[in-house]
Amino acid sequence: MNDTRGIDADAASPGGKPVPVPVRADVRDTRAMSVHGSARDASDRGGVSRRRFLTTGAVGLAGASAACGQSVLHAPEVADGEEASPDPLSPPAQPDDGAWTAARSRFALEPDTAYMNNASLGKPPIAVAHAVASGYEALSENPFRAKAELSDVVSRRVVPGLAALLGADADEVVLTRNASEALHMGAMGAVLRPGDEVLLTSQEHPAGRRPWEVRERRDGVKLRTVFMPSPLESEDQAAELIEAALSPATRVLAFCHVTRGGHLYPVRRLCALAREGGVLSHVDGAQAVGMFPVDLHDLDCDTYSASLHKWFLGPMGTGFLYVRAASRERVLSPFVPGGPTGAAAYRPPGTADLPVRAALAAALDFLEAVTPAAVMRRTRHLSDHLKERLDQVPGATLLSGRDATVSCPGSTIFEIDGVDAAAAVERVGRRAGIHIDEHQRDGHNAVRVSTHVYNTQAEIERLVAELARLRA
Repeated sequence: MNDTRGIDADAASPGGKPVPVPVRADVRDTRAMSVHGSARDASDRGGVSRRRFLTTGAVGLAGASAACGQSVLHAPEVADGEEASPDPLSPPAQPDDGAWTAARSRFALEPDTAYMNNASLGKPPIAVAHAVASGYEALSENPFRAKAELSDVVSRRVVPGLAALLGADADEVVLTRNASEALHMGAMGAVLRPGDEVLLTSQEHPAGRRPWEVRERRDGVKLRTVFMPSPLESEDQAAELIEAALSPATRVLAFCHVTRGGHLYPVRRLCALAREGGVLSHVDGAQAVGMFPVDLHDLDCDTYSASLHKWFLGPMGTGFLYVRAASRERVLSPFVPGGPTGAAAYRPPGTADLPVRAALAAALDFLEAVTPAAVMRRTRHLSDHLKERLDQVPGATLLSGRDATVSCPGSTIFEIDGVDAAAAVERVGRRAGIHIDEHQRDGHNAVRVSTHVYNTQAEIERLVAELARLRA
């Protein structure tokens, strides 16, 4: 997984004037729609105009009102007649808190609340929230015009920009509501006959397993599950267990890029094993995209599904399905009859939530500006700090491991003797305003902490203090 993409920008200030940030040549044309837009001038009327939506980039909409006329976000105030012009974002050179101050300023951080549950739902930057609101306002003002303009943002900026960030071709990517929908589409499209075998791992999310259970019941395919230990010991262990489980009947290998328990599978190696045996590889990337660089062509998987409202920091209800161009004859569209076709055939039919999908442009702006490689360093830094502090908590046992080759950067999973994980989540949230999650599966009674770039070491110190109180 190599991050070969630099900073993208041409972001705009809340007033619509460009703020200079270096622009990559390969996305300059597609970026034009989200940055400069084609919308006609419109008055703000105390809200966020259509033009403001189309001219908002990574720098955000600090001080702008929401479409309802009054923002509920904690954006910096701007005096009448002035325009907010935050500094352009660039990849922080270091992973420490100080280097990420500018990036943190793009988020609505509620005082005295620490949000550390990004693996469930990410916290979108202010610009993303305002883009969704202003997109719906545009539809209310002129549905005919707004629909065309929002569609243009999606087709000319969001899909090509997302594909470029992920090392894929734009014609291999379709937007979905979430990873679950994408996983279902990939499973339903796989060309299988009765008796064909689908191999899954024991750590798959229910959304990754359920569509194959549907095919088992309806189409007579057979499911087999390979047990994967938690924690993983090494990449070799993961690869050898799966290789040993493959059989002559196996036609599909379905697995997570990152498990819910924070374990990192050797995706490229597993996809190579599958391809050598003529087996389709279906990867669940819900816990990967946005946390570290992902290059889909380099991974060489047949399909890849992910949510964009977790680590990618997009609005809730966004995701994508990638179908490798060379695999279309074996992964058919579940919506269009006939043989292999382009990406449009895989697109779920019906009316799309265009304001939500177009707002992905703002999330893309942010991630391109700071770069996935820098996000990976930052999230790993915070997780490592938490792991070091957990060593000082009596009874704490780390499950997600310290080896970067088999543990993802941003999720930390651990147990504390005598502490029920679900009760711990509730008490820490109620007493300290710190939002985390439980991981009561895979035989564990564990807590999951998933930190993103806007979290801080001070928040981690607060969390560790509360965890110590729980056991006491």
